[in-house]
Amino acid sequence: MKVKIVVLVLACLLIIISCVSTKAVKLGTAPTRPPVLADQVIVYRTADQVSGDYEEIALLSSTGESMWTSEEGMWKSMKKKAGKLGANAIILDAMSEPSAGAKVASMFLGVGGAQRKGKAIAIYVFSLAKKK
Repeated sequence: MKVKIVVLVLACLLIIISCVSTKAVKLGTAPTRPPVLADQVIVYRTADQVSGDYEEIALLSSTGESMWTSEEGMWKSMKKKAGKLGANAIILDAMSEPSAGAKVASMFLGVGGAQRKGKAIAIYVFSLAKKK
């Protein structure tokens, strides 16, 4: 019975640790728009790739434990958060990896701090809205 409880607790901790957390800071006075499904939010690597005029909605900041998250998971989390804010696209900014020392310490000593971090700007592209 105790083994089952320990396994359940460890599974719950793994799920909690593996989650990516994305926070948003709204910018300016953009009007409130209806939510957009995450799979409909377009990802741009640079602002130059955005076709047409756009409005900046929010700054996005994501974090997740490097052992349990991927860049793709971070982007998905950003798309989900942007969509909730009514943005139909994001422009990626920096993605940073923890140092090798932080990863080793996290793995062997069980201390936190080996977090992958990513930033993006949630935007509303006017030309994308007209295509729908």
